[in-house]
Amino acid sequence: QAQEIAHSQGRDVIGWEEIWNHFGTKLGKSTIIQQWLPGSKAAKEAVEQGYRVIWSTDGVWYLDGLKVTWETMYQQEPCDGIDADKCAKYVIGGGGEMWGETADASDVLQTIWPRLAAISERLWSPRTVNNTDAAQPRITAFRCLLNARGIPAAPVTNDVAREGPQEPGSCYAQ
Repeated sequence: QAQEIAHSQGRDVIGWEEIWNHFGTKLGKSTIIQQWLPGSKAAKEAVEQGYRVIWSTDGVWYLDGLKVTWETMYQQEPCDGIDADKCAKYVIGGGGEMWGETADASDVLQTIWPRLAAISERLWSPRTVNNTDAAQPRITAFRCLLNARGIPAAPVTNDVAREGPQEPGSCYAQ
């Protein structure tokens, strides 16, 4: 019924992967599946059946996971195990999810940035662009740009998101 309402308004339904796990191929082909459970194969399974997917797996792309580093986020590949042509056609995006249980207005931006930049770069880059050593100068420069624009992005070298710098220095040397 939700799909009928969405379609009557010219929209498609996006659902957490539980709808895939429960209904599978009974869902209309316009349904978009959002994979979020750690270790899930929902994206691969849905793509194999011709469904579009969004990848935002908890534990690696959830920004409220304070001990998940930008490097861990950068190393993720939404299309692992998926044929390149099918990936291009059916994996329509991904997302860094930020839930409010661990943040408020005083620290949400430092919790998100610069880790969301790592996720973003992975989403718009080819699969082969996945080296964290090569990415670090770009992520660091972006963090400095955010700080210069008044956006309080956390240091790139933090082990825990949103911690302050380990020592004094410029935004490049922290």
